[in-house]
Amino acid sequence: MATQIRPLNDKLVIKRLEAETTTKGGIVLPDSAKEKPREGQVIALGAGRLLEDGSRAPFQVKKDDRVIFSSYAGTEIKLDGEEYLILDESDVLAVVN
Repeated sequence: MATQIRPLNDKLVIKRLEAETTTKGGIVLPDSAKEKPREGQVIALGAGRLLEDGSRAPFQVKKDDRVIFSSYAGTEIKLDGEEYLILDESDVLAVVN
């Protein structure tokens, strides 16, 4: 059974999309030259940001959304051999349709 992860409050768990392995000109990039993608898929959501009145703010993203996030956002973790990123909803810049 795979490990489940449940983020807290306004946190998201993101699985980064794979980095490009070749340039537009066809040059194959070694792992050391690849940039970490700033795009990923939402895997899990917390309960939402706690508001002053005790209610929770709804998320603007949902599970399985493809999103673009800030370059240095979040905390990288590794579970069951897979790499994930935990970040605040405010670090998400856009949803890709």
